[in-house]
Amino acid sequence: MNLPYSIFFPISGVKTSVFVPPLISFFISFLCASGGISGAFLLLPFQVSILGYTSPSVSATNHLYNIFAIPFGVARYWKEKRFFYPLTLIIIIGTFPGIFLGYFLRISFFEEVKKFKLLVGLVLFIIAIRLIYDFFAVKREIKFSSNPPQIITFNWKTLEFIYSEQNFKVNSLIISSLAFLIGIIGGIYGIGGGALMAPILLAFYRLPAYVFAGATLAGTCVTSIMGVIVFTLGGNQPDWLLGFLFGIGGAAGLWFGARIQKYLPQKYIRIIITATVFFISYKYIISFFK
Repeated sequence: MNLPYSIFFPISGVKTSVFVPPLISFFISFLCASGGISGAFLLLPFQVSILGYTSPSVSATNHLYNIFAIPFGVARYWKEKRFFYPLTLIIIIGTFPGIFLGYFLRISFFEEVKKFKLLVGLVLFIIAIRLIYDFFAVKREIKFSSNPPQIITFNWKTLEFIYSEQNFKVNSLIISSLAFLIGIIGGIYGIGGGALMAPILLAFYRLPAYVFAGATLAGTCVTSIMGVIVFTLGGNQPDWLLGFLFGIGGAAGLWFGARIQKYLPQKYIRIIITATVFFISYKYIISFFK
């Protein structure tokens, strides 16, 4: 079907309306921004399944989308003084080296799309189960506070802070180690890792999205920059024009999504993250057996 204002993207081989990429990315990013997710993990299935973009460079294009879109969401959190830099540093230290290993796995073992989608589906399914369990197990939801987190301890081993009159303490080394593993998967998937780190911080550490949203977005952006560089040098450059169009819509969606986050109760943010993670995991696992 020929859509209005259709153009051909030579790198990806995709032909679609010039309005489709920004509209889709706006909707996805707006939906996910409140949870500290750029929406790239939902954008990838759209490119693979709907647009038919299945080569390894689709991951690079997803990284490129993050680079264009995420700074606008992070800027919104920064402007409202809701950017928690200690958590950002911990995440970046872990995910950054994982991107390199993820790239080499993407162009070798996971070059076959079927295996690639099964890996993603299984990882997201495990996270979704934990999120569903937590939704019923957590008795007290954390309320939004206009006051930024108060840091008590921050070093290579411990991050402890107070937010909304509650004390939170995590092991910095463990978070960075998890971020490394997530960085590998993120490098394969083309999402920078933040889309996996956000639900883990919510489900397993029960940190409020009001605190980690800006951090996971920033970590995703930084690692995505390296992701684009590595994929391009390896001969799998992104579709620059397609990534730019996705980025335009994503930038607007993340800006407005970050703006409304403080008005959303934590349970609604939890529902958004859980529903999106579970849906994509289900679709990818089922597709492996078809």
